[in-house]
Amino acid sequence: MEETRFEIRFGVTLAVFAAFLALNDLLAGRFGDDELQLSNEKTSSYLWYQSKGIKESLAEGQKDLVDAMLIGGAIKPEAVTSLQKMGQELEGLMSRYKKEKKEILIGSKNIPPESWSQEVDGKLGNVVGAQEIESKLEILGRAGDRFDIATLFLQLSLVLGAIGLIMKSVKIRQAIFMLTVGVGTLGIGALLAALGSLS
Repeated sequence: MEETRFEIRFGVTLAVFAAFLALNDLLAGRFGDDELQLSNEKTSSYLWYQSKGIKESLAEGQKDLVDAMLIGGAIKPEAVTSLQKMGQELEGLMSRYKKEKKEILIGSKNIPPESWSQEVDGKLGNVVGAQEIESKLEILGRAGDRFDIATLFLQLSLVLGAIGLIMKSVKIRQAIFMLTVGVGTLGIGALLAALGSLS
């Protein structure tokens, strides 16, 4: 009778740890998908940043050429004014690209509204910066590590439990049961730590 109750308690304990393992796998998969999506967004943001940098460099090169032509006197006097105007327009472009790069890098919410220059879905102030995305990715990465640790401990608890159920010696079964509970509890703790790091 006592042995039957012990086996039932052992079985229920294993079922609880199996349920936590299933929950852990579900959550890890969900946040793993989020991590993949954020990684793609980060790549896109840096490509966007890089394209603005290339445009800024091209405008800077053109401005240098205009300045060289003006300083060198290679321009007819009647064309000087239009060339100076072109130089000012290029300076404006360079300034605009610099502002856009900053917004793409750190995000709209980290700069004053009057400095917003990039539209997302037709609205200003909606740019999520590449550095913001990196911060979110770091959080998801740490949580992912904890989900992995939770999986390891929960799976170990199930393996230990299976071994404990087939043992004949009562003392060994009870020792393995305690070990199973300890390892499973560590797994649940790691799962809770993963969820806590996401909030």
